[in-house]
Parts: sequence; C-alpha cells; structure tokens
Amino acid sequence: MTAFASAYVVKNASVQFTATEYANQVTKVRLVPDTAIQTVKTVDPTGVLQDVDTTTWTLELSGVQSSAPATGTGNLDDFLFDNNGLTASVTIKPKVGGRQAVVTVVCLPVPFGDEQGKYAAFDVTLPVVGQPVFT
Repeated sequence: MTAFASAYVVKNASVQFTATEYANQVTKVRLVPDTAIQTVKTVDPTGVLQDVDTTTWTLELSGVQSSAPATGTGNLDDFLFDNNGLTASVTIKPKVGGRQAVVTVVCLPVPFGDEQGKYAAFDVTLPVVGQPVFT
C-alpha cells in the first residue's frame, strides 16, 4: 500500500490573531469539535432514535508567557488579557502553504507564572463563535 501523502507535521506554522502573527509564542494550536448525540432505544429492538446536534468548537492554545511589556507585534498573553471577553479573528495554518482554518474566538486571559526553573507557559481553551471556515 502506498504511504499517505497528505500527512503533515505541525511545524513552520502560522497563528494569527487579527492579522498579527504569534507563531513564535505558540507551542500548540488545535481546533476541537464537540458534537452532542442523543440516542433513545425503545423496547422494540428496532426502535432507535438519534439526534445529532450542531457541532460547537473550541480553540486549544499553549504558549509561552512574556515577562516584558509588549514590543513590536506584541505578546499573545497580553493580547488575550487586554481583549478578555471580546472576539477576535484567528487564522491557523498548521503547515505554511497547506490548508488553513479561520475562526472567531472569544478571548480569555491566560495563567500568569509557573514553576521555579521552568519557562512560564500557558494553556487556554477559547470558545469559537460559529463554525470554522477551512480553505
């Protein structure tokens, strides 16, 4: 069997919030779908009812925190803190030149600080408004 030619490794990626690039601060970017399915089985063995709800999405991000005020294009942790509760457009390209996704997320603040002797990192899950657009 021929190897799957479209597989990719997430590197040389792009993560833009409102057209500002933050890929050099992000260690993980992942869109996660959640589709609720309810199933009811009746006493008749052929009686199965199913309803599939609309998929909702979240954007999982991990990254490094900044210890200095924003300079140049800024710091993602500052951007998320400063825009807490507001929406922002995010463009994700797991591999530059490959498929991309554009979503609107609700910004939430990220944790501050970490363990001694360790890079200060953050993990945050941002709600996506509506559905992603994949191109």
